[in-house]
Amino acid sequence: METVYEVVRIKQVIQEIEPDEKYQIRSPEDAAAVAAEFIGDEDREVFLVMCLSIKNQVVAVHRCHVGSLNSSIVAPREVFKAAILNNSGSIVVSHQHPSQDVTPSPEDIEVTKRLAQCGEYLGIEVLDHIIVNAKAEFCSLKERMAF
Repeated sequence: METVYEVVRIKQVIQEIEPDEKYQIRSPEDAAAVAAEFIGDEDREVFLVMCLSIKNQVVAVHRCHVGSLNSSIVAPREVFKAAILNNSGSIVVSHQHPSQDVTPSPEDIEVTKRLAQCGEYLGIEVLDHIIVNAKAEFCSLKERMAF
């Protein structure tokens, strides 16, 4: 006899950082290293949220969206959900391009601006948006003054 299951809820998983793992974000390079470790070699675009303590230590990482080869739909409510649940005052967001080219697209810049604006309303600062690849090469949209 075949069993049929009804999906009632899909739970979002947020990975908390273990106490002995200390990631501190002092620069775009630090953020890129963390992001590359978690998503650098993915075969699809993955949007990652790093939730930070007041001392810029990463308290949780959240794989917010998994997209396709060249896009990922990013909803601000999903990005900030992890930050709110972890009592974070700031976040660093990141994604990778499966092509390994870290050049930001116009859509990347627009999403960053929208997230920064939403963060202002919520009191959660978006410190940077980092585009990474598997070799930990990166582009900081903050450094490019894209937002």
